[in-house]
Amino acid sequence: MPTLALPDGDLHYQLDGPLDAPVLLLSNSLGTNLAMWDGQIPLFAEHFRVLRYDTRGHGRSLVSDGPYSIEQHARDVLALMDALKIPRANFCGLSMGGLIGQWLMINAAQRLDRVVLCNTAAKIASPAVWNPRIEMVLREGKAGMLGLREATTSRWFSAQFAATQPAQVARLLDMLANTSPQGYAANCAAVRDADFASQLGSVQLPVLVVCGNQDPVTTESDGEFLKQAIAGAQRMTLSAAHLSNVEASEAFSAQVSAFLRR
Repeated sequence: MPTLALPDGDLHYQLDGPLDAPVLLLSNSLGTNLAMWDGQIPLFAEHFRVLRYDTRGHGRSLVSDGPYSIEQHARDVLALMDALKIPRANFCGLSMGGLIGQWLMINAAQRLDRVVLCNTAAKIASPAVWNPRIEMVLREGKAGMLGLREATTSRWFSAQFAATQPAQVARLLDMLANTSPQGYAANCAAVRDADFASQLGSVQLPVLVVCGNQDPVTTESDGEFLKQAIAGAQRMTLSAAHLSNVEASEAFSAQVSAFLRR
């Protein structure tokens, strides 16, 4: 698998689609890896050179000392684009990936074309949510990651999807259980500390905000805040919980692709 050598370790990435197509960069959610986007690749790769990667602390990428920051993750993205000689790209990020997209829109807009912010918020939850989770995972290690599976099911998926698509649910929960406890805790801190609410007014890029109508983590109200804060942003709502690209895969892929090709 291809990797980018960063100063403190390797960043794992994957490319799909025509060599001469516009680049679409996909950024995963907390606790998953680049395979969370498998359902989107058949359609996206028809029209784009799709670049996806395992965020630092996830999958096959480096697990460096934490805590991490969203800026650090965004600079990893820019380093990856530079190494692959990609001057500009479309960007689609979900949850933590959406926070990375917000940092890039605010601080590196010249590197982006269109942006899709999925199941995310200007600020996701509070330290009261994140700190106990960080402490538990660091204390319990892999057992702590396994313990997150049960509670995460209802955050990531609607009850109906969990009941009818157990294989899909298990595939994503396995990604969580296999995530490095050190990397997961460091990424929880990155999400905890991110707050872009006061900076989004400067964004001038075409933006689509994707919400899930059953998402208990980043609600429709969070999505509406992003739409109102970003000039000209569009919003769409899917019948899904937090991982809308998995639960509403066909609708997600079709509507995101249509926005990016507009």
